[in-house]
Amino acid sequence: MCLAIPAQIISITDERANINILGVMSVVNVQLIESPQIGDYVLVHAGCAIQKIDTRYFEELEKILHTLLEEEDE
Repeated sequence: MCLAIPAQIISITDERANINILGVMSVVNVQLIESPQIGDYVLVHAGCAIQKIDTRYFEELEKILHTLLEEEDE
Protein backbone atom coordinates (compact mmCIF):
# COMPACT_ATOMS: atom_id res chain seq x y z
CA MET A 1 0.00 0.00 0.00
CA CYS A 2 1.21 3.52 -0.79
CA LEU A 3 0.68 6.57 1.37
CA ALA A 4 0.51 10.15 0.15
CA ILE A 5 0.90 12.98 2.65
CA PRO A 6 -0.98 16.32 2.41
CA ALA A 7 1.21 19.41 2.15
CA GLN A 8 1.04 23.08 1.21
CA ILE A 9 3.35 24.68 -1.34
CA ILE A 10 5.33 27.52 0.24
CA SER A 11 7.59 28.50 -2.65
CA ILE A 12 8.49 27.26 -6.13
CA THR A 13 11.75 27.30 -8.07
CA ASP A 14 11.62 25.69 -11.51
CA GLU A 15 10.39 22.10 -11.04
CA ARG A 16 10.92 22.05 -7.25
CA ALA A 17 8.79 23.41 -4.44
CA ASN A 18 9.32 24.01 -0.75
CA ILE A 19 6.39 22.49 1.10
CA ASN A 20 5.03 22.41 4.63
CA ILE A 21 3.97 19.03 6.02
CA LEU A 22 2.58 19.38 9.56
CA GLY A 23 5.10 22.14 10.27
CA VAL A 24 8.05 20.31 8.69
CA MET A 25 9.59 21.91 5.63
CA SER A 26 10.67 19.73 2.71
CA VAL A 27 11.46 19.99 -1.00
CA VAL A 28 9.55 18.04 -3.64
CA ASN A 29 9.35 17.77 -7.40
CA VAL A 30 6.20 19.40 -8.85
CA GLN A 31 6.50 18.32 -12.48
CA LEU A 32 3.62 15.84 -12.15
CA ILE A 33 0.99 18.49 -11.37
CA GLU A 34 -0.40 21.12 -13.69
CA SER A 35 0.41 24.77 -12.96
CA PRO A 36 1.61 24.50 -9.35
CA GLN A 37 1.11 27.73 -7.41
CA ILE A 38 2.24 29.01 -4.02
CA GLY A 39 -0.48 28.18 -1.51
CA ASP A 40 -1.74 25.09 -3.37
CA TYR A 41 -2.48 21.99 -1.32
CA VAL A 42 -1.01 18.81 -2.75
CA LEU A 43 -0.58 15.14 -2.00
CA VAL A 44 3.09 14.12 -1.79
CA HIS A 45 4.45 10.64 -2.43
CA ALA A 46 8.07 9.54 -2.86
CA GLY A 47 9.39 13.10 -3.13
CA CYS A 48 6.84 14.22 -5.74
CA ALA A 49 3.67 16.26 -5.56
CA ILE A 50 1.27 13.91 -7.32
CA GLN A 51 -2.11 15.68 -7.11
CA LYS A 52 -3.64 19.01 -6.15
CA ILE A 53 -6.36 18.82 -3.48
CA ASP A 54 -8.90 21.33 -2.20
CA THR A 55 -8.76 23.02 1.21
CA ARG A 56 -11.51 20.92 2.74
CA TYR A 57 -9.87 17.60 1.82
CA PHE A 58 -6.48 18.91 3.00
CA GLU A 59 -7.95 19.83 6.39
CA GLU A 60 -9.61 16.40 6.74
CA LEU A 61 -6.37 14.57 5.93
CA GLU A 62 -4.33 16.77 8.25
CA LYS A 63 -6.78 16.08 11.09
CA ILE A 64 -6.47 12.32 10.49
CA LEU A 65 -2.66 12.54 10.54
CA HIS A 66 -2.72 14.51 13.81
CA THR A 67 -4.99 11.84 15.33
CA LEU A 68 -2.66 9.04 14.20
CA LEU A 69 0.37 10.83 15.61
CA GLU A 70 -1.38 11.42 18.96
CA GLU A 71 -2.32 7.73 19.20
CA GLU A 72 1.26 6.74 18.41
CA ASP A 73 2.55 8.92 21.26
CA GLU A 74 0.28 7.14 23.74
